[in-house]
Amino acid sequence: MCRWAAYLGSPIFLEDIISRPGHSLVAQSQEATECKTSTNGDGFGVAWYGQKEQPGLYRDVYPAWSDTNLRAVAQQVKSGLFLSHVRASTGSAISRNNCHPFAAGRWSFMHNGQVGGFEDFRRYADMCVPDELYSHRKGATDSEVMFLIALKEGLDRDPLVALERAVAKMEALSRSRGTTPHMRLSAALSDGHTLYAARYSSDHLAPSLYYRWSDTHQGWAVVSEPLEQDQAGWQELKPGEFLTLTRSGVQVCPFDPAL
Repeated sequence: MCRWAAYLGSPIFLEDIISRPGHSLVAQSQEATECKTSTNGDGFGVAWYGQKEQPGLYRDVYPAWSDTNLRAVAQQVKSGLFLSHVRASTGSAISRNNCHPFAAGRWSFMHNGQVGGFEDFRRYADMCVPDELYSHRKGATDSEVMFLIALKEGLDRDPLVALERAVAKMEALSRSRGTTPHMRLSAALSDGHTLYAARYSSDHLAPSLYYRWSDTHQGWAVVSEPLEQDQAGWQELKPGEFLTLTRSGVQVCPFDPAL
């Protein structure tokens, strides 16, 4: 399992999420409290939006706690919308191309969880990605395939429906050719304007996910684990829910991939 954190609001330094809080994402890379593996040291990544439509992307294979370049970037870069992720591999190789977030055009995507037995049906999953999107397939993870299938299914038109269809397709492949758990997912994605998140599982063990409005930052944080211990205001996104955050409000609706 992995840990991740995303932000939408008034521009802040990346470090205000990634490294400064008491239970920051870097802290969670060393000692997560709500996942199967407490250490998430198989790489990290950040996707942030600024003056251009496409996000900036910085990823590497080092543990987040030991990379001085990450801290230097986080201290200097300010953004009103970014996604950040620390990785614990569920089977695929430790490589830069397998680190989240993934980006294609204006979209960015990151995932915590797994698709059971993915290596047994990886070829079939790759075949679900159309030719016009396959050039974006750089790594070997189930998460990247899911993202590209969601793009095929119409992220630009309806992010909720597109992600439901992508998750359903991957879960169906796992059920026919893979192993349990067939699908565990907490995911965040963005088009540079709106931040979306989903939580879902084929069993009763959906990865943890919370969101909170900060008066200090004037923005929303969506995280695998709260950024401060015993901090008030964190709301749990329940399994089977889809979160839409804009600078003007929040919406929660059902997330129900139809197999």
